[in-house]
Amino acid sequence: MHMPNELLIILSFIIIYGGVVAFYRYFGKNGLLAFNVLATLLANIEVMILVRAFGVEMTLGNVLFASTFLITDILSENHSRKDANKAVIISTLCSVIFVAISQMWLLYTPSENDWASESFHTIFTSTPRIVCASLLVYLVSQLTDVWLYHKWWDWCRKHFGDEKSGLWIRNNGSTMISQLLNTVLYTLFAFYGTYELKTIGSIIISSYLIFFVTSLLDTPFVYLCRNIHDKYKIE
Repeated sequence: MHMPNELLIILSFIIIYGGVVAFYRYFGKNGLLAFNVLATLLANIEVMILVRAFGVEMTLGNVLFASTFLITDILSENHSRKDANKAVIISTLCSVIFVAISQMWLLYTPSENDWASESFHTIFTSTPRIVCASLLVYLVSQLTDVWLYHKWWDWCRKHFGDEKSGLWIRNNGSTMISQLLNTVLYTLFAFYGTYELKTIGSIIISSYLIFFVTSLLDTPFVYLCRNIHDKYKIE
């Protein structure tokens, strides 16, 4: 039984963004650090799948990647720039370990009764290029996002005169710019020479469209998590 791709993407958004809020509510900022690692690793695998949805070709992983920007924005808003950067560094280091271990899996000599090695080779043979591209671009775009968030926060303080106002400006202003950087650099590094330029262009447009929409949709989640932080005194 197959479900429409569009419906699956919408369901993914609900599950992933709902998961971010739940992890924050019950596990605090450590929950966000854990979820950020999970989202980064899963996105690096899911991004290898090319689908057609909403009338365009796109790689999966966009919603998972977008959730990592939501997480750093929540950490910046409710905790500190240091905590947001910490989430980025931890996820990057975990991805490095993942690449090393996944490549070691391919070096084992399988048993004659093995049934999984061929599938693992198919999936993880192409992983190094994708994950290495992801590591570099993720690091650059996420650190840019955190930097921009606090630059926008300085602007909001100056124009609104308090710490709370202008959350939607710093959230969207930082995320939309850094996700554009992420989309263009990642797609070129990961898929140039693998897909035709027309397909790469389609991936960039469709991926950024998903990022743009999720950026708008994640603003209520940042407000919700700020309310959760204030109500439950989350550390």
